[in-house]
Amino acid sequence: MTRTDPAFAALQRKVTSCRLCPRLVRWREKIAREKVKRFAGEEYWGKPIPSFGDGEARLLVVGLAPAAHGGNRTGRMFTGDESGNWLFRALHRAGFANQPLSHNRSDGLLLTDCYITATLRCAPPKNKPSPKEIERCRPFLLQEITLLRNVRVVVGLGRIGFTNALKGYRELGRISFSKMPAFAHGATYSFGELTFIASFHPSQQNTFTGRLTAPMLDEVFLQACKKLGSR
Repeated sequence: MTRTDPAFAALQRKVTSCRLCPRLVRWREKIAREKVKRFAGEEYWGKPIPSFGDGEARLLVVGLAPAAHGGNRTGRMFTGDESGNWLFRALHRAGFANQPLSHNRSDGLLLTDCYITATLRCAPPKNKPSPKEIERCRPFLLQEITLLRNVRVVVGLGRIGFTNALKGYRELGRISFSKMPAFAHGATYSFGELTFIASFHPSQQNTFTGRLTAPMLDEVFLQACKKLGSR
């Protein structure tokens, strides 16, 4: 069952009203107005995307940013596109999600012992946020890390998600390192009670080319389960 408390709700209200990055505001709203043919009849969310999941989670998944016609359309992280389907199939197989697909905010998806967030809350042009945009969005991630008191395993999807998860925990004094841990699919790093696992992002660029396969993604969450022990 997905559990949250008022502090999470207050944070998400701050997220969805954010307009700090002019380039991203223009892009997300342009996409929401112009749409694409296959979604022409739908109303796009067109705002920053709130994170979601179990507020008592021990597993935190950190991605890059919403997709222009995925999360920016549906209003939920990893929802409405193939990247999300890949992720939720893997989470379902690992026991963290009650269903394998993520279509829209009313589809009944629930996460157990898992919380999903992203480095950036708005869809960036060409999926390439600027360092300044990442910096402006970081306070939201830091607040979530602070609220998610039970997290023991962090999965970073893609180099940006992995790196910024590490930076966030270091900034809050939860972990310490002098050299940024190297990103490689399946790479695992332990810092006391916290474990960080790197994964290729389940983008179509990776899944269509075979750079990331379903067994590879399953192995990431199998390792997360092993680190968490009995669930």
